[in-house]
Amino acid sequence: MPSERRYDGRMALTIFGIPNCDTVKKARRWLDAAGIPHAFHDFRKDGLDDARLQRWMDALGWEKLLNKSGTTFRKLSDADKADLDAAKARRLMLDQPAMIRRPVVESERGVSVGFSEADWQARFAE
Repeated sequence: MPSERRYDGRMALTIFGIPNCDTVKKARRWLDAAGIPHAFHDFRKDGLDDARLQRWMDALGWEKLLNKSGTTFRKLSDADKADLDAAKARRLMLDQPAMIRRPVVESERGVSVGFSEADWQARFAE
């Protein structure tokens, strides 16, 4: 994980996701309104390396990262959806990062996934 930079005493965050995702848009608007500096990594455009995905899986579990309710997952064949385990989920997420629940956030406080205004207020706002 890259070292955290601070701006005006506040930690910098990196948000991973897809720019047209509604949840990512809400999260970025919330960070902007709160004045919290952040970088954005579009894992569809900029890619996602295996080591970073493995760190997320170790921290959060593959079940929390894999978005089974999303369109990309639902469009998979039944064979691809069957017998999911960590290795198969990892391959699917690397092949099609849109299957990852969003946003994923890396900060000095660890890795998280998803957006909830109340949770983010408690976690990131100073």
